[in-house]
Amino acid sequence: MTPPNDQTIARVLARHPRPLGGDPLRVVDPPIVSLSGMILNNTGEKDQIAVKRKPSWLRAKVPGGAEYSKLKSVLNDNRLFTVCEEAGCPNMGECWSRGVATIMILGDTCTRACGFCNVKTGRPPTLDKDEPRRVAESLAIMQQGAGLKHIVITSVNRDELQDGGAGIWAETIIRAKEACPGMSIEVLIPDFEGNWGALQMVIDARPHIINHNLETVRRMYPAVRPSAKFDRSLELLRRVKEQGLVAKTGIMVGIGERDEEVLALLDEVQARTAASNGQQPVCDAANTQTSQGASMKTDSCDILTIGQYLQPTRNHLPIDRWVTPEQFAHFKEEGLRRGFKVVESGPLVRSSYHADHQADVLTEIGAERDAARV
Repeated sequence: MTPPNDQTIARVLARHPRPLGGDPLRVVDPPIVSLSGMILNNTGEKDQIAVKRKPSWLRAKVPGGAEYSKLKSVLNDNRLFTVCEEAGCPNMGECWSRGVATIMILGDTCTRACGFCNVKTGRPPTLDKDEPRRVAESLAIMQQGAGLKHIVITSVNRDELQDGGAGIWAETIIRAKEACPGMSIEVLIPDFEGNWGALQMVIDARPHIINHNLETVRRMYPAVRPSAKFDRSLELLRRVKEQGLVAKTGIMVGIGERDEEVLALLDEVQARTAASNGQQPVCDAANTQTSQGASMKTDSCDILTIGQYLQPTRNHLPIDRWVTPEQFAHFKEEGLRRGFKVVESGPLVRSSYHADHQADVLTEIGAERDAARV
């Protein structure tokens, strides 16, 4: 991964005056019994976390190229910021060259403290109701000035709001579609604490792809996503598919899960999200496609991304293992066999990796782009 430059570091420090979040133990009383040995790679009596050196296959290309430089120039000239830069994404160069970028709405302070995430946690001070307009204007600048083709919009969790920020989400999507005809819009949304009316607002705005990441296997939720529920996230994906939208999810590996748990997750996703002929989906894994290759009879979750977990800071959950490229290839094969239409699986894969291609394959955006050029 390319190390962040001084300007990027300065921006991050300015936006995060408090220590970066992600430590779920900061607001929790000391445990009576320590369970760290069950999830961490500790060894010895002192329970020190072993430092794991990155393997040779975790090497990202240095960003470059004409299209990358054009988008970077537009962003700098207009003082626009992307999650790609702020998070130091290893795929930034490739994505920007393809005309793909990711932005974050609803502020920079999250009401949750997930064990893997480096976003600041706390109570957000304000709600910017003018944000949808400014986001749409920024996207139009990026589209016209640098040929932005696909945008991924994500957000922090805003659990203190009655609708979890869904109103801002919906308005942002609608305004972006109006301002940027021909641009495909993917949203990476929170679970809205199971407020299905709030989710419906996002669905009704009709983005091209709705993504909600499961992040990890069921057993790891208390450590990785302590404020989330595995079944609630599955239900969100089911409701997206039920209404005919393209559904997407993603997980990290190398955070403490076992390979068989990953395969079980794939089965659960496909069983829970399947929707056919207006009937209720079958929630029995025995009725989904199995590793033996039984055919899917229903339309279930469309896109799956699987990538290597990388520990942001010492305050976050440690890396349990480096998953090999061969194992990632096996996960991809198993995902496709179970009925996912697109599976991106690799050490450096992130949610927005090849997102434009996914939109081209699974949505009607091609026709929309042709209409926009007329």
